Amino acid sequence: MSDDLLQTKLHVPRLRPSLVPRPRLIEALNQGRTGKLTLISAAAGFGKTTLVSSWIDALQTERAPLPPASHVPTQIAWLSLDENDSAPARFLAYVIAALQRIDPHIGASAQPMLQASPLPLPTVLTALLNDVASQPEQIVLVLDDYHVIDARPIDEALAFLLDNAPPQLHLVITTREDPNLPLARLRVRGLLTEVRAADLRFTLAETARFLQNVMGLALTEDQITALEARTEGWIAGLQMAALSMRGQEDIASFIQSFTGSHHFVLDYLLEEVLHQQPPHVQTFLLKTAILNQLTGSLCDALTGEASGQQILESLERANLFLVPLDNERRWYRYHHLFAELLRQRLLESSGESDLNALHSRASQWYEANGLELEAFHHATAANDIERAMRLIEGKGLPLYFRGEAMPIRHWLASLPEAEFRAKPALRVMYASVLTMTGRLHDNIDEILQAAETALQDAAPDDKTADLLGQIAANRAMLAVPKNQVETIITQSRRALELLHPDNAPMRATTTWTLGYAYQVQGKRAAASKAYAETIAQSQKSGNLMTEIAATTCVGQIQEAETQAHQAAASFRRVLQLVGDPPWPAACEACVGLARIHYQWNDLAAAERYGQQGLALARQLENVDTPAACGVLLARVELAHGDVAAAVTRLAAAEQFVQQHHFEHWMAEITTVRIQVLLHQGALAAAAQLAQAHDLPLSQARIHLAQHDPKAALVLLAPARQEAEAKGWADRRLQVLLLQALAQQAEDEDAQAMQTLGEALTLAAPGGLLRPFVDAGPPMASLLRQAVKAGVAPLFAQPVLIAFGEMVVSQPPVSRPAGQPIVNTLVEPLSARELDVLKLLTTGLTGPEIARELMVSLNTMRTHTKNIYAKLGVNSRRTAVRRAEELNLI
Repeated sequence: MSDDLLQTKLHVPRLRPSLVPRPRLIEALNQGRTGKLTLISAAAGFGKTTLVSSWIDALQTERAPLPPASHVPTQIAWLSLDENDSAPARFLAYVIAALQRIDPHIGASAQPMLQASPLPLPTVLTALLNDVASQPEQIVLVLDDYHVIDARPIDEALAFLLDNAPPQLHLVITTREDPNLPLARLRVRGLLTEVRAADLRFTLAETARFLQNVMGLALTEDQITALEARTEGWIAGLQMAALSMRGQEDIASFIQSFTGSHHFVLDYLLEEVLHQQPPHVQTFLLKTAILNQLTGSLCDALTGEASGQQILESLERANLFLVPLDNERRWYRYHHLFAELLRQRLLESSGESDLNALHSRASQWYEANGLELEAFHHATAANDIERAMRLIEGKGLPLYFRGEAMPIRHWLASLPEAEFRAKPALRVMYASVLTMTGRLHDNIDEILQAAETALQDAAPDDKTADLLGQIAANRAMLAVPKNQVETIITQSRRALELLHPDNAPMRATTTWTLGYAYQVQGKRAAASKAYAETIAQSQKSGNLMTEIAATTCVGQIQEAETQAHQAAASFRRVLQLVGDPPWPAACEACVGLARIHYQWNDLAAAERYGQQGLALARQLENVDTPAACGVLLARVELAHGDVAAAVTRLAAAEQFVQQHHFEHWMAEITTVRIQVLLHQGALAAAAQLAQAHDLPLSQARIHLAQHDPKAALVLLAPARQEAEAKGWADRRLQVLLLQALAQQAEDEDAQAMQTLGEALTLAAPGGLLRPFVDAGPPMASLLRQAVKAGVAPLFAQPVLIAFGEMVVSQPPVSRPAGQPIVNTLVEPLSARELDVLKLLTTGLTGPEIARELMVSLNTMRTHTKNIYAKLGVNSRRTAVRRAEELNLI
């Protein structure tokens, strides 16, 4: 998005050589730096922007005396706002760009989040504030003309910034009206400095200096006093009066007749100012009035002349309400008051076709200069729907994939129904934007159906086929939250057949939905292939959202294949893509890490990631992640022995599922609910629940609790056969553990230990401890028996440690000929040392491992030293190799 930003909005406006010094106001601004907010609020024409620019100039040239508490270097970030900045993502993109002129690292982790939809405002702001807090110098962020912002989310974002601002940050707002911010609270706490119209009015002395020194008028003291009284120190009124007097022979009569309200004065004086200009300058002023920023070539595009730069420079020399925006004096803007009146005159004097033509030319210039959002806004102002649509589609990646979905959605919502009837592509675009922004309740199905019906009469060309493909792709996306697998597959395949080969963003999204359907079906190889294609396509087109989604799903498949370390790496890759702190799109990666840490028996980390995932998921609409978090956290609470908390957590998860119609989560919730009932000894209730939901593994657990291992084995045999036939490693592990317990209960000890050995071998590469621990005391007994008999793989040692049992020695396990015998540890590793050992196998550095485990670096080093001593090694690489030999990892 940063490439689409107008850099001139980030420049402090240049000061004119001759200005009226205002030391009393400069001192007020200096004193205000010790608070959080300086608010400069007054009507147009009171010199708000000029005052702040003068103050900044004084700060940067060390001409501003500082209050005692403020003797720290100050950096300035400036943002000139306009009406196109009311989209929160756009606003924050400019804020970050302004701050990055101080340090390019500020907001770097927050920038990718701006593409997310919906926008995770708290997460973006937290990341931004953390970056600001790391700065060694004070930062003054100036938001000029905040009154043009009409978006409650932006008001809330600024309130969040003010409430949580680090000491380094001071905010300055200039505005014509008070913003919707907690001003009263800041005022009471002494954190607000206010400069208002009464403060900004020129005093009599300042009026005299302005008229005589700045405007070059030779006036008497009485004439100056009269003008000051009639304008009440209003600077814009004084300036326009001075401009008008330049052509007056009888100045005394002019001043005597000069009276009335601001609106009257403006209308009258604007007529005088305009009439004093040559005809070609008047034409230039009116035609360029539609622009928020002006540069020579842009003005030439609107006027059809080649004198834009010369006229701008002459207007500046004439002091005619033109504000330079950069040091090179290439970019300018009109004084806002002057611009408003010029636009009003333009509306009165031009027809609709003339206005549309001007906006169209502006749009063409902005597009040619790579500023697509500005080009889009002018295209919509020109009522050029075809052009606006083409700009939305973009070159490679549509605008709504780049964090600009909100202004596009608002424009589409404003169009009359007749436009949609005439242009089926508009309906398809509207449906895509609604889907992208999570507005799944906005009759998207009806919009898609209307578009499809209209396309039946269209020519069967590539464009029509691509639109039909987009319709199918949207239908596939709409079916994802409800796990409507057949619909997803049918619509995804149709979309991939119809979408144009160059439509990379939509093809990547559709490949992901197809992979998701395969994953739900248990076709993991097909799903993995689809996700690999999605990641490649997404990286090629810059589609970060689909890359995040596909990488998350890859992690889920690795998790299901008991490849816990690879899965954790995939989930961490997602967190790396979104930055720190993570944003809502990473919620599934967080709950994935929670499940992995639960399997590693690291309950504290599991709970931490689970809570983080839940907090992120609550910022999104139409996602089932809160159900996944609820199930995981219930398991953690049950592992802690807090049955009541687990019951409460499951009830909340079930309520969420029912409210949002995520019925596919009921089986998982019911499985954990049955485990709770078994923990409570409520066998009858558990049996009834398992039967009602057709959960064979849960039914097998109940049979074991009822001391009926034969019935359990009958259920488990086909379950194992299915798991092995389909290659479901996670399911096979669950079945093996239950079979081993059933065989032990049947006194088939040799068979039970063999089955247990298969389970340990399957779980060892991923370090999965919790499946054994959750099987309870009978599993610990079987493990001890296998260790004593010398038939247990070495992974039995960390499993028994997870049960809280210390295993000092174990007979060596028989191995194939030629393979050396590896002795067991004399002193086993503690559970925490096993956690450190697992992370030593990753690419994480020592400090990163310490942060992951939430311990100090010294503590982590102590654990590492103990691991080396117990393994008999002296390096990280040999420790990992030795641990692999012992099946500890």
